[in-house]
Amino acid sequence: MIYETGNILEAMGYFLPTIYLPTYARSIGASGFQATLTVMLFNLASVFGCIVMGSMVDRFHATTCILASTAGSTIAVFLIWGFADSLPPLYVFCIFYGLFAGCFTSTWPAIVHEVRVKSSYADPSIILGFLSTGRGIGNVVSGPLSEALLKNDAWKGVAAKAYGSGYGPLILFTGVSALLGGFGVVMRSSRLS
Repeated sequence: MIYETGNILEAMGYFLPTIYLPTYARSIGASGFQATLTVMLFNLASVFGCIVMGSMVDRFHATTCILASTAGSTIAVFLIWGFADSLPPLYVFCIFYGLFAGCFTSTWPAIVHEVRVKSSYADPSIILGFLSTGRGIGNVVSGPLSEALLKNDAWKGVAAKAYGSGYGPLILFTGVSALLGGFGVVMRSSRLS
């Protein structure tokens, strides 16, 4: 349940950048292709992130893999997207977010392994099914939530850089969601101490 909670929390913000990046890119002066390139870079980087994470899950504990994904995606959102007010840093964000957030589902085999260590009767396909369901729940919830975050233009003209573009609450929510994806890491650490 701990891993599933982190999975749902991470999924609530994970999909938002790919939905809003083209629109945000247009708001800072991108052409149609330049705006589309944000999603292309994210998806391409996700492929490489999944390959690297696939290698990591064979060597490290699930929480170590989740920590890598969580730390990288959280830093990318808060420090790169939050301050990206032109296309070059936005493209850098797309690559880093793709590498780190895009690989989150590649931590699932390590989660399956950890659950099976605790209960050898746990069926891997059922565990993966629950994780996929949690991801879907986060995805469905994120739609109406993101619309509410963008509706009132909070922070527009008040905060700096991308935070003040009208997308600030969405950026903050995405970053917090990425951070909360590390819930399993915190819970494991508290059990060890």
